[in-house]
Amino acid sequence: MTRINTNVPSLVAQSRLQNSNQDLQTALTRLSTGLRINTGADDPAGLIASEALRSEITSLGKAVSNTRRASQIISTADSGLGQVSNLLNDIRGLVVEAANAGGLSPEEIAANQLQIDSSLEAINRIAQSTTFQGSKLLDGTLDFVSTARSVASVRDINIDQANLGAVGQISADVVIESAATQATIAAGTSGFTAAAAATTTVNSGADVVTLTADSNGSSFNDVQILFNDDASIGDTAASAAFDTTQGIITVTYNSAAATATNSDMDAITAALDGLGDFSAALAGTGTNAFTEPATNPTTGKTGGEVLSSDLVFQLSGENGSETFNFGSGTAASQIAAAVNLVSDSTGVSASFDSVAGITFTSTGYGSDTLVDIEVINEAAGGTFAASLSDDRATGADIVATINGVVADGVGNTLSINTSVLDLTLTVDAGSSTNFSFDITGGGALFQMGPDVTTNQQARLGIGSVSTGQLGGANGRLYELGSGQARSLVNDVAGASVVIEDVIAKVTGLRGRLGAFQSTTLDSNMVSLNETLANLQEAESSIRDADFAQESANLTRAQILVQSGTNVLAIANQNPQNVLSLLR
Repeated sequence: MTRINTNVPSLVAQSRLQNSNQDLQTALTRLSTGLRINTGADDPAGLIASEALRSEITSLGKAVSNTRRASQIISTADSGLGQVSNLLNDIRGLVVEAANAGGLSPEEIAANQLQIDSSLEAINRIAQSTTFQGSKLLDGTLDFVSTARSVASVRDINIDQANLGAVGQISADVVIESAATQATIAAGTSGFTAAAAATTTVNSGADVVTLTADSNGSSFNDVQILFNDDASIGDTAASAAFDTTQGIITVTYNSAAATATNSDMDAITAALDGLGDFSAALAGTGTNAFTEPATNPTTGKTGGEVLSSDLVFQLSGENGSETFNFGSGTAASQIAAAVNLVSDSTGVSASFDSVAGITFTSTGYGSDTLVDIEVINEAAGGTFAASLSDDRATGADIVATINGVVADGVGNTLSINTSVLDLTLTVDAGSSTNFSFDITGGGALFQMGPDVTTNQQARLGIGSVSTGQLGGANGRLYELGSGQARSLVNDVAGASVVIEDVIAKVTGLRGRLGAFQSTTLDSNMVSLNETLANLQEAESSIRDADFAQESANLTRAQILVQSGTNVLAIANQNPQNVLSLLR
């Protein structure tokens, strides 16, 4: 090469050295930042992918934080509910103890009532003081707002979860296809003697007064007539009065009356005939002076509707069993009354009328209720066993749909649990009335995923645990306080029913919150963390530098820069060789 104006080898060496310097700079940048992509020019497609992944990673990180926060809120609420449960158990113990009225003095029962009052105050205080970062958790603030309370046939409702969607509300249409029923067994009138008009007679000489009830049936069986010879009434006509409670007719007369017609058989007949439930008829002249009979007249079993022989049977219901032993002549109404005395122990009540006989009915509704009658012994001539419509019967649960979804029915309570709605409601006993209501807001809204959409959110209802709200169809907890309807003095049995309902409701709420925490929140946390780790790995593979490779690139670039610099120096000296031609 003998041209000197353009040093082509030098230009080539400069170009190569510039490229080597760029490679060196790139390697140094990647090693210093740890990133393979530092600018869009490094990898445009990779930058777009990594930025999208970074956005998802950031959202997932916040979703993990949200889930952790939600779990902390649930734990705080459960802690408060745990204290409420302890207080409720204490109240239940005090109620059971107070039921032992024969063994406790009034002062001891009053002391128990004071403890209950203190526990009720403590429950109200917990409802107001259980907070998380200033937000109250158990005072009803986090409960759903609905119009269900305005529906006449709704006795109780719990809305556990609801997806209110973009419009912020949801409607619930309840269609009851068949109402819940009670278990029923009938003992027809054929099981007893035929109904008739109860009757008896009063004799005095040749005169006979026949007293007859105005209506058929056992209501006027065993009515006794007593006579009261009372001189203090003076010369007045005989009179009669009927004590329906005791089943006694009292005839008051004065055998020494100056006017004979005031105490003769006509007077006695007139007095008995004046009774509202009976009629009296005289056979004879009626002029005979009345002589009090040696034995008081009675209607006996002449009204019918009684057992024709001795009977022993066992009656079983959902609460337990009881054995009954009745003698011949026991009225059907008395059997029904005896069954009702222990209905709380058996779960079976009874009613009687002259048309249907005795109807044994479960006190509850649904397939869990039953009436079972086992005739253990019936003497000859008895017809009770043959008159039974069945020996065992069960009730039926309510059948209904909510927004077209078939609900689970238990007695008068129905529930559904879908991705949109999770609720439990109780209707009036045996109600078949359709209704609808709206859920317009409320609930604790938790953002569970990286996207702000309804399917990545959970809205949980936490009802109030104040004494005015805790309870159900049988009453509210505040009613156990002093002076209230179900205090220990006024209705200890009713207090027991209410406290059992309240304990079940609080326990159910704790279980629901625990299930939400352990299944929904914990599983969501695991899923989010796994997804987050995978996305971070994917983002790292795209954007992060491979130090082994970049270290090799750095070494290579350093060598090339050094060699390129030496080569450039040599290339720049080449034109000087032309000077040798000029010597």
